[in-house]
Amino acid sequence: MLSPAEATARVLATARPLPPETVTLPHAAGRVLAETLTADRDFPPFNRVAMDGIAVSFATWAGGQSEFEIQHTQYAGEPARPLLSPQQAVEVMTGAVLPPGADVVVRYEDILLENNRARIQIPPPAAPGVNIHHQAADRHAGDALLRSGTRLGPAELAVAATVGAAEIAVLRAPLVAVVSTGDELVGIGATPLAHQIRRSNVYALQALFAQAGADVSLFHLTDNVEELRVGLTNILSACFDAVVLSGAVSKGRADHLPGLLRELHVEEIFHEVQQRPGKPLWFGARAGGPVVFGLPGNPVSTFITACRYVRPWLRAVQQPAGASAATPAAAEAGPQPAVLTVDINFKPQLTHFVPVRLTVDAEGRRLATPLRVGGSGDMMGLVGATAFLELPPEPAVFAAGSVWPVWTL
Repeated sequence: MLSPAEATARVLATARPLPPETVTLPHAAGRVLAETLTADRDFPPFNRVAMDGIAVSFATWAGGQSEFEIQHTQYAGEPARPLLSPQQAVEVMTGAVLPPGADVVVRYEDILLENNRARIQIPPPAAPGVNIHHQAADRHAGDALLRSGTRLGPAELAVAATVGAAEIAVLRAPLVAVVSTGDELVGIGATPLAHQIRRSNVYALQALFAQAGADVSLFHLTDNVEELRVGLTNILSACFDAVVLSGAVSKGRADHLPGLLRELHVEEIFHEVQQRPGKPLWFGARAGGPVVFGLPGNPVSTFITACRYVRPWLRAVQQPAGASAATPAAAEAGPQPAVLTVDINFKPQLTHFVPVRLTVDAEGRRLATPLRVGGSGDMMGLVGATAFLELPPEPAVFAAGSVWPVWTL
């Protein structure tokens, strides 16, 4: 039986970068950049006024003059008009071009403005440049601003807009089919009979994968073997990058999926991982088609194995070929260290996934507090969980204060 690390390696070995496509900037949110965006001019492109007030000559002010006649007003968005006399001042607004000839800005709060004259109420600074955002202080024209492999959030979209990227090359979103199986499951709008429950796993998976940048389609198949065969044939023949199945992958009489997948030419890469929950996890790939994840059907098992194995695969296929492993998008899927807050005793020789709530102490340490979960069928046990600890098969007792990897939910 594989360890989680070995299973992860086999999963990620199937990941290939998705092809790029060009979209308009508003449709690039959450997508991964497939090109490097550079500055088309300096940032800022001119000496920019950083405070409302007056712009004056530093030499004149430092030489003893503290009262200045206002020559004119310079607003943001207007072409620059110079300071014609160093004995005068220009009233300036935040964002305006600094008038040529002026090299310091004095805030309104530090002047007395009356009858078109400004009297400065504070002593001059040690050097010019105060309250000025100088040209190219942030970036120079030609500098790389956003590198290929960056996931585009609000700040990144603003940068792209600033350099005029009305259209932008991004990796195509992964197309994922999420398939629930089982006669006991009914739609969320139905009234279940006494022996039935509403479908819930697929909606958790849809939300999780959408957060990872995927375009998700939902399906449901009953336990009827012929319906499973026809449904899977259609889904596997569609243009999905990944098919994620929830349930029917263990060894019960109704767990038909492993055999059907082999029949439908999906090569089994592994079945069962040395872990709890989620031991029956199945993974395979179809030549020229999608990879297939067969997740255990219990809610906690489904969600944790999806976080642990499917989400890293989704992140991996959204890394451009040759992109650095240190890009923010690449780092999203990995675990982080956390300090266990209580002792845990776990005897089975399996990797143990423990739902926890993360907090941060006064020293900035990430703390992991286990939650009470009533087995892998207790979906309410995940409410309030923000991550899960991954504890190795040894030791049997995990002491409070020890540090272990944690995967965010």
